[in-house]
Amino acid sequence: MSKEYARVLLSLIDKSPTAYHVVDNVKCILDAAGFKGLKESEVWKLETGGKYYVTRNDSSVIAFTIPKPDYKGFKIIASHSDSPCPKLKENDEMKSDDYVRLNVEKYGGMLLAPWFDRPLSVAGRILVKDGDGIKSILVNLDKDVAVIPSMAIHMNKEANTGYTYRVQQDMLPIVSTGDAKKSVMSLIAEAAGVDEDSILGKDLFMYIRDKGVIWGCDDEFIGSARLDDQECVWCTLSGFTEADNSEYVKMFCVFDNEEVGSRTKQGADSNFLANLIDRINENLGRSREEYYTAYANSFMISADNAHAIHPAHRDKYDPVQSPRMNEGIVLKFSARQSYTTDGISSAAVRKICEDGNIPYQIFVNHSDEPGGSTLGNISNSHVSINTADIGLAQLAMHSSFEVAGIKDIDALRDFAKEFYNS
Repeated sequence: MSKEYARVLLSLIDKSPTAYHVVDNVKCILDAAGFKGLKESEVWKLETGGKYYVTRNDSSVIAFTIPKPDYKGFKIIASHSDSPCPKLKENDEMKSDDYVRLNVEKYGGMLLAPWFDRPLSVAGRILVKDGDGIKSILVNLDKDVAVIPSMAIHMNKEANTGYTYRVQQDMLPIVSTGDAKKSVMSLIAEAAGVDEDSILGKDLFMYIRDKGVIWGCDDEFIGSARLDDQECVWCTLSGFTEADNSEYVKMFCVFDNEEVGSRTKQGADSNFLANLIDRINENLGRSREEYYTAYANSFMISADNAHAIHPAHRDKYDPVQSPRMNEGIVLKFSARQSYTTDGISSAAVRKICEDGNIPYQIFVNHSDEPGGSTLGNISNSHVSINTADIGLAQLAMHSSFEVAGIKDIDALRDFAKEFYNS
């Protein structure tokens, strides 16, 4: 099953170059599974047995099911839709006699070197005039339009000995010669079927054109852009749509902007999830006391990929507990609470894994390397329930091309289904 679903996973990632495309493709899967889209701005009438989803900013989505009015609590899995990449600035072109380059800045903690010398395209959304209003249009050029060229080794003797990249100087993609007749924005308007003059706003990002692949002597790995965190998005969505629990409200959450701190209206540091839990309770006519008891009975999984041990840099990892690809889901701990897992939540995850015969392993940081964080602890400041951080082991995190184990795909899908059903 691993290779079969790996192809599905890689196809979904290929079709999702930005957070907006992730959410659009999630909606398509939910629609096909019988879910109904709701709007935050409208009055809801939720029904027992109903399946629903809500989006915010076109880049975050929360789906949920209503099992029965006297449900016990909420079972939540959350991941994120965004990935580090170059983002186009408002005035996006820089022209000279020789070239036209895109004026970009870093979005998130990018590994810069892998973005050089490979075909790039542009995707995201534009906001256009629509009568008396404004309409959002999803766009993807899906065409090789740019390259960030390296400086030749002859002119950059430090290229292999610790050169420091400056984004404004070194990383502006070339899109045409100085006398080109078309611009990236004219191509965007053409792809969207609108006049360029009608574009009032944009959120556009660069992405690599290379497709995801299954690789290795025994086909044991997958490689793709945006594995962090789309691998968790698509695997947990699969478990969510397949699970059936009559005792708990199932919730599947995908937040935007994790890579830049989550402090946005559509990030984990917003009221999005807390508001939905409150609205579900109110809509079903439950008392405030019932709301608090359900809240106390709830559990959340924060699903964001973890660092697999790197064969050339073992000194950067904990000497005892360093995850490996193809050995199951990763349960993540941190004394400084950059991960939310504690004794209670880890015990619950271990029990789910043992009951479902799902392999798991442990990640802790090297004590002298503080490591990163994720959305779990941020979301917990708004929805303060028992939470565990998990993920799948991968290499080259925040590169333009990342690597993970093919067997772990099934482990996370199985875990998500077992978690929702438990």
